[in-house]
Amino acid sequence: MNTKQLAEEIASSVAEENGRVFYVGGCVRDRFLQIENKDIDIEVHGIEPEKLKQILQKYGDPASFGKSFGVYSLRGYGIDIAMPRRERLTGVKHRDFEIDVDPYIGTKEAARRRDFTINVLMEDVLTHEIIDHFGGLEDLKNKVIRCVDPITFIEDPLRVLRAAQFASRFEFSVDPDTLSLCKTIDLSNLSEERVEEELKKALLKAQKPSIFFETLRQMDQLDTWFPELIRLIGLKQDPIYHPEGDVWIHTMDVLDRCVRYRDRSSNPYAFMLLGLCHDLGKIITTEEIDGRIHSYGHEIEGIPMIRTFIRRFSKEKELSRYVTNMTSLHMRLFSLAQEHSSIKSFNKVFDLAFSPEDLIRFSVADKGDKAKKEDIDSICEHYEIFKEYMSRPYVTGEDLIAAGLEPSETFSKILEYTHKTRLAGVSKENALKQALALYRKADRK
Repeated sequence: MNTKQLAEEIASSVAEENGRVFYVGGCVRDRFLQIENKDIDIEVHGIEPEKLKQILQKYGDPASFGKSFGVYSLRGYGIDIAMPRRERLTGVKHRDFEIDVDPYIGTKEAARRRDFTINVLMEDVLTHEIIDHFGGLEDLKNKVIRCVDPITFIEDPLRVLRAAQFASRFEFSVDPDTLSLCKTIDLSNLSEERVEEELKKALLKAQKPSIFFETLRQMDQLDTWFPELIRLIGLKQDPIYHPEGDVWIHTMDVLDRCVRYRDRSSNPYAFMLLGLCHDLGKIITTEEIDGRIHSYGHEIEGIPMIRTFIRRFSKEKELSRYVTNMTSLHMRLFSLAQEHSSIKSFNKVFDLAFSPEDLIRFSVADKGDKAKKEDIDSICEHYEIFKEYMSRPYVTGEDLIAAGLEPSETFSKILEYTHKTRLAGVSKENALKQALALYRKADRK
């Protein structure tokens, strides 16, 4: 039985008890937007919680979420089964709600607690009747994000980020009244996990993730979680290299271009964060010299700032290592191509990169229309040479031990040397000879 069939089975059993079951939330919205959504949420009205649990036990062992939430899942199915409930804010954090399950509250009051009109559409599982108490269909048609109830909306600050996230994913605009409301909400008590969840959705699901940040900018809501981005606004660049405008505009353009390569990258989330963070160093390095704007060393100077930025919503060290590593190298490949540099120079950069292929992709995204075909071809040709070099036999630690060397500080330095010979295309046989000669020379000192 698939998830849709399960929903219909549950709905039939609930109907026998004079209740009704509705598809709710994203699965209804996405059907009208013609977007695939494998997650199904249903809401059960008109029967007691204990009766619902008995019905669900016919199909598996229902697991409930939290205390008195009235939300269940069934193992093996991508479905959440909820009962209508009332929520009252009791504190400043996202868990500070008093929740009362009320199966007889009615569809309008059940929908009122939700965030946006496009998310409160309900569809009867059996009859497919659409229930739209708050004009969600019209807002879908007009591509508008509008809050359901201004009074309840402000109780969850995450809805500010969700508004921006939906705007970016669907390329909708936020209703002016909702936008004004979002300006009044304090985001400082949100948990880093909830912020990152919305950020990830914008970066990984939107075709224009820049809309997420542009919308937060319109709401005056960048300062709490993304303050570095504010400092990019109005930060000048040399118009010869950046005719598009300031660093903010360039960053947003690069972010959207990164989408082309997102799904092919080794870590799509890290790759998109790279697009967002790669020029943060310009905040502290930009200066005007003899009438020209320069940001010398921004790719290195900005690394501490990037670490701080990412640490604000993520403790994943690998994520930070990826972004800082790739940022430090993001200008190198095109510089090498334009200077017709040696194979060894290219190999050093590829070897340093967290992901050489991602570095190529990002370098092209960063350059945009200014990327010359001959430079891209040169970079790709050199990467093929790098891969061929790396596929050749090379000197290992075991080889050095077999030749009579013992692990030591000198041993480690010799191993580093053999890696350099590998990048230079030296054969394993010659590299080993050179390594042993270097070791004997060091040993005599």
